[in-house]
Amino acid sequence: MKIAIVFDSRTGTTKAVAEQMAKLAVAAGHDGTARPVQAVSAGDISGWADALAIGSWTEGWFIVRQHATQQTMEFIDELTLDGEPVAVFCTYQLSPGRLLAKMTRAVEARGGRVTGAFRSRGREVPDGFAAWLDSLEPA
Repeated sequence: MKIAIVFDSRTGTTKAVAEQMAKLAVAAGHDGTARPVQAVSAGDISGWADALAIGSWTEGWFIVRQHATQQTMEFIDELTLDGEPVAVFCTYQLSPGRLLAKMTRAVEARGGRVTGAFRSRGREVPDGFAAWLDSLEPA
């Protein structure tokens, strides 16, 4: 299965997580590629990826008003999904708040089927991501 991992990273933390996710995807027998949201258009994903993971670092005021980056949400808003499995993920320092729920609603509004939501407080792949990969059909 072809898995596109699209991320927005400010300090390199989300990038590191996305790149590790891509390595795990390949190790699980998938074709996994991590790319920054700035280098991908929604049209690039349509017809290429069988599954999608979308990640953002957490913007907000310490522990209130957490949200995904504007570029991440604009990318989601341009997607045309037809029930494809999607995972949303974020990196954070203090609290991700409702960021993942907001991303989930946006993906579902575009026709995606969110089958995983993960958060990481550092550069480690979030718990549950490997199980999400296992839930996907092999390549």
